[in-house]
Amino acid sequence: MEILRVDDLTKVYGKGTTEVKALDHVSFSVEQGEFVAIVGASGSGKSTLLHLIGGVDRPTSGKIFIDGKDIYQMDNDTLAIFRRRQIGLIYQFYNLIPILNVEENITLPLELDGRKVDKKELDELLQTLGLKERKGHLPNELSGGQQQRTSIGRAMITHPALILADEPTGNLDSKASEEIVELLKLSNKKYKQTIIMITHNLEIASVADRIIKIEDGHIVRED
Repeated sequence: MEILRVDDLTKVYGKGTTEVKALDHVSFSVEQGEFVAIVGASGSGKSTLLHLIGGVDRPTSGKIFIDGKDIYQMDNDTLAIFRRRQIGLIYQFYNLIPILNVEENITLPLELDGRKVDKKELDELLQTLGLKERKGHLPNELSGGQQQRTSIGRAMITHPALILADEPTGNLDSKASEEIVELLKLSNKKYKQTIIMITHNLEIASVADRIIKIEDGHIVRED
């Protein structure tokens, strides 16, 4: 079942002599439960693509369908709600709320949506993430790997249609990077979670089911 379709997507910044075409008529689809890595050099357009899929920027032209819904036909308020419920975001620099502990950071999307936290499910997730003993700790009391595991939990807690990971290991040492990649693989296999991961690291990308390579705003290869 197709969970994501990117249809003839173009994104242009600036005008005239300052115009930059970050994405140029990009099209591809992702099946439910697939783990896809998008690779490319700095400036290739991969982060722009992830931001557009995540609904945090709007394309110049083209369409994005998530679970059959054209997300850019939604108004800003509807899109914000859809994004909170259906898209889990994992950032390179974690983006945790410093005054909230691990448990509170993970459950924040549910709290914002007025949804009740399932304590049994939360406990299982904390156990899977290796954070059960750290659930009362603030972000500044955690290692980088523990902070990133917290952000993965926050992305997973709503059972979104997609998890989008933007260079999730880019700020970590090799051991922590391996742990994060293993967690992403686990969430993909155990929870059937669809994951799209941006990375410049081909070794990390190799864990994915499929690799899409972008250069100068174009898809140049799929493996």
